[in-house]
Amino acid sequence: MARAYLVIAGLMWLAYGLYLLAVPQTLAATAGVAASTPTGVIELRAMYGGLEMAVGAFALVCAFSVGLRRGGLLGMGLACAGLGLARLGSALAAGEFSTYTRQGLALELTLTGLALWLFLRPPKGT
Repeated sequence: MARAYLVIAGLMWLAYGLYLLAVPQTLAATAGVAASTPTGVIELRAMYGGLEMAVGAFALVCAFSVGLRRGGLLGMGLACAGLGLARLGSALAAGEFSTYTRQGLALELTLTGLALWLFLRPPKGT
């Protein structure tokens, strides 16, 4: 199950990162995040594209290396928890839960729960 989780999560992160690297302006319509300068576009491509692609690649590498799977689960669990908890706290503070925010929370908190559950499970044979 750990491998399947890491493959699915990795492909999701990688695909979304590639999409946002190619079309960062889509964030203006979906998330209200827009760049007003070329530096801003570079930042969107780096943080939303490059970083998400790297997280996806990390998950995929861990999926196909038995020795890295537990570390991959922990890393993905912490990354998703950081995003989800920061998003939740920010939404509560702002008093605003847009569709984008709700979808992000659902994905991030689900991925967090699954990753940490898989990480904390006793290894097979114990």
